[in-house]
Amino acid sequence: MSDNYLTVIATDPYWRPSKDAADRAAVVLSGMLADDDARRGLEAKWHDSVEVVDCGANLKKISCQHCGAECSPGWWGKAVSERYDEGFSTLMVTVPCCDAETSLNELVYDWPMGFARFRLEVMYPNRGWLTDEELASLTNALGHPLRQILIHI
Repeated sequence: MSDNYLTVIATDPYWRPSKDAADRAAVVLSGMLADDDARRGLEAKWHDSVEVVDCGANLKKISCQHCGAECSPGWWGKAVSERYDEGFSTLMVTVPCCDAETSLNELVYDWPMGFARFRLEVMYPNRGWLTDEELASLTNALGHPLRQILIHI
């Protein structure tokens, strides 16, 4: 059996909202869900350190934001492991394709992924991507720019 999640994270991996802001955003997101089962699966999660928020089986490729070259899964996995071992004190890496320095969070993920200390997550949301307007409403409620991730495990 597979699981599906709709996850919303801050664009800044180190940022976390206040409890009040998270509660406001959860209410807004709840109103975007079609049924009570999805609403029951809504959860706000805080983490002490940055975590990888990956899209699971949805990932097709990872590319360099500077030159557009595809990054190998092996290079990416090693870079993430090294940053993990350092407690994600930094996400900065030098990409092998063009030797540019960039953040792992700013690579181009074909399906979106990211890094975060906070997330709003819905298991089995019974819907697809949030619209631009819905994401803007959540951004306003939370008080920080957001990105969304559809996870399939």
